[in-house]
Amino acid sequence: MPRIPVHTVDSAPEQSRETLRVLEKRFGKLLNIHAEMGHSPVVLAAYAAMSDAIAEHGTYDARTREAIALAVGAVDHCNYCQSAHTMAAKAAGLSEEQTVAIRRGEVDFDPKLAALVAVVREIAAEVGEVDDATWQSGLDAGWSDVELTEAFAHVVANLFTNYFNHYARTDLDVPPAPGLQG
Repeated sequence: MPRIPVHTVDSAPEQSRETLRVLEKRFGKLLNIHAEMGHSPVVLAAYAAMSDAIAEHGTYDARTREAIALAVGAVDHCNYCQSAHTMAAKAAGLSEEQTVAIRRGEVDFDPKLAALVAVVREIAAEVGEVDDATWQSGLDAGWSDVELTEAFAHVVANLFTNYFNHYARTDLDVPPAPGLQG
């Protein structure tokens, strides 16, 4: 059961309503995570600012962004984000089997993506620390140091949502990812 009220656009604090309307339109419904974030305008604004910065300045395609989200969600054991990002990853062209492989850290279908997934999993698991060999593997796979630096922003944005879901105890309102309970 969630700790934080799950608002509608109309029941949310006034400062949150416009952002919630935008999110509702973008996702086709008001997701529980957003409805809960809206309870605190600063939480919703921080989430929206990170998301907007990544959308405006980020260079990764949707498939790569979703792979990062799946990897970080798996490390953080966030069922909500793994489920939501499984849907988005499939829409971005990954198969269900590939989404499971990414969550397991076993990305044998794309060596370049595997190297990036290793970097982001290590960032999430080791509180930002990435050993030199993992970093070098990312470079050797074809990622630039700029792209590996950008990965940090994606990890932090996903940590924010993963941790929020744990903190709020967000109820799942999307189909559960394979291997997860709703």
